[in-house]
Amino acid sequence: MLERNKDFGKFGAQGIKSFEAAARQLDRLASFITTPVTQRRGLMARLHYLTRTDHARQAAREAGLTVTDRTLKAWLDGRQKPSKRNLERIEEAYRTVRRKNVARHLLARLNREGRGTRVEFHPLNQSQVPRPRQRVIDYRTLNVRRWDRIVTAWAAGDTRALDEAWIDDAVVDLGSQWGEYEYVTNVGFSA
Repeated sequence: MLERNKDFGKFGAQGIKSFEAAARQLDRLASFITTPVTQRRGLMARLHYLTRTDHARQAAREAGLTVTDRTLKAWLDGRQKPSKRNLERIEEAYRTVRRKNVARHLLARLNREGRGTRVEFHPLNQSQVPRPRQRVIDYRTLNVRRWDRIVTAWAAGDTRALDEAWIDDAVVDLGSQWGEYEYVTNVGFSA
């Protein structure tokens, strides 16, 4: 593995890890339900998504939603409301199942039969860094052709594997400047 930044932000630089920005963009592409789970409409949409088939129910159980069928029916009928902890479990199960369901389709769209997808790297924010310590970091674009490990790690929710895959399969292709883009303000791509 390549050498990483050890004291990011020591002099006031601001940004997030580029793999986290990529995960946010993948989440946007997965088009999750936007209504919050705390509202009835958002809760019903998630519960219908997680319970519409036996396969969906099994995936929800594997993702951590381990309530009885009777409780699920009571929630769906509106006779009972989930606790705050169960709302968190519903949201987490929904996101996990949704990621797994869209991963294959998203992977095909991003790989584009070997042509890959153009990725934009927006540099970190150095506005709070003293002038003598600022670096010249440009906006960069790169065509990423290998999305398999990245999407697989994202779908599994494995941040460590996603970090490694993003650095090895995307950022390192920036050449000797790859370390400047370990932290960014945003990563943009479309599929």
